Amino acid sequence: MTTTVSPRAGRSRDHRVGYLFVTPAVLLFVVFVAGPFVAAVVLSFYSWDLLTPAEFNGFGNFTEMVGDPLLYQALTNTFLFAVASVVTHVVGGLLLALAVNRTMSRVLSYFVRTALFFPFVISWAAVALLWKYVLDPTFGVVTHYAGEAGLSTPAWFTDPDWALPAIIGIDLWHTIGFTFIIMLAGLQTVPSQLIEAARCDGAGRRQILWHVTLPAMSPTIFFAVVITFIGAFQVFDPVQIITPQGGPDNSTLTVVMYLYQKGFQTFQAGYASAVSLLVFAVMLVVTLVQFWGARKWVHHQ
Repeated sequence: MTTTVSPRAGRSRDHRVGYLFVTPAVLLFVVFVAGPFVAAVVLSFYSWDLLTPAEFNGFGNFTEMVGDPLLYQALTNTFLFAVASVVTHVVGGLLLALAVNRTMSRVLSYFVRTALFFPFVISWAAVALLWKYVLDPTFGVVTHYAGEAGLSTPAWFTDPDWALPAIIGIDLWHTIGFTFIIMLAGLQTVPSQLIEAARCDGAGRRQILWHVTLPAMSPTIFFAVVITFIGAFQVFDPVQIITPQGGPDNSTLTVVMYLYQKGFQTFQAGYASAVSLLVFAVMLVVTLVQFWGARKWVHHQ
């Protein structure tokens, strides 16, 4: 005697299996993303020092942010870092991808790809300590060889005019490999038929780059811009390790470091939660503006 399973029962079983597979991801999202976000929203309306019971503060934390000059300094530094990071990564990654894709043999290309991407897999702690030693104004490698050549080097991490540019350069060295790989992947998706057609029409290399390659790569460039800005706006590790407390004179103080100081050094958890919501709002607005502007220059095939 054979038994048959109704289509409805089969679909119900499939649904249960699907829910079973989705459950771990949903739990991770709730515990590590949605839950902390909701807690931050609630806590932003309270005054809490992590030790005594929280007291309702209404919009007091947000009002305090409006008149906080140090927060404005942190936001300014963060925007400068983020914009510089986007420009250097996108331009540098694109130029490296063009060089590797055009002129190198396969073996040399693999070697260069590995060499450029390798710093990205190193932890920020190791990278920060390495460059803190290399650029040390007393016994650093750069200082030593510059002195041998009769050149003087600035006090990279103690001069307010050089501290933030030094952090930007270190970040470029550490993460340019990721942007390079993205650009190289996008460059290899450009249809060869378009390039050949442009050559048949008499276009030179520069014309092909501006009128064929870059428009075809515009979705990749847009993705790199968005991802780089979001990552750069949350910079914390190199600043915390190389220039503790955001010095000198708060020249490297970023908004995430300021959030950390308020929440875990001065124990103003409610105010830190309000700052975290500000960070989220800024990244959301900038990303939405980027998506709005992308309609004018991003070409989807």
